[in-house]
Amino acid sequence: MSHLCGKWTLQKNTNWDEYMKAVGVGIVLRKIAANLTTHEEIKEEENGEWIFSSTSTFKNVHLRFKIGEEFDETTADGRHVKSTFKLVDDGTVLQQTQKATKNGEVDSILTRQVQGDGTMLCTLEAVGKDVTCYRIFTRSSTS
Repeated sequence: MSHLCGKWTLQKNTNWDEYMKAVGVGIVLRKIAANLTTHEEIKEEENGEWIFSSTSTFKNVHLRFKIGEEFDETTADGRHVKSTFKLVDDGTVLQQTQKATKNGEVDSILTRQVQGDGTMLCTLEAVGKDVTCYRIFTRSSTS
């Protein structure tokens, strides 16, 4: 089981508003999202499926997927994307690629990795926009 599995609580954002703006999130949703505490949970099932949940007082996202298999996702801000997760760096990094399904929308790459201090760094890159966001989570429990 991956060391990424467990429950995580957001502690800090860097460039969060800039990232949301780059992927097309409107001002009202950006203001709401800027003040939320987000909780993420990552689970790896015995059947090879993974479950990713992101919850807050505003919006919840629950994804069930298999590594390497593309699926349809509706993001928390309502964008429709084609998502694929993969494990990289010997399985220590969970990387998600979100491909926009509408012309003019922006692709994203989201990377989650546990750091040496036990925090999880989530890096969100707005592809082609030269904008990267960093979100730091602390572990609240293991799954």
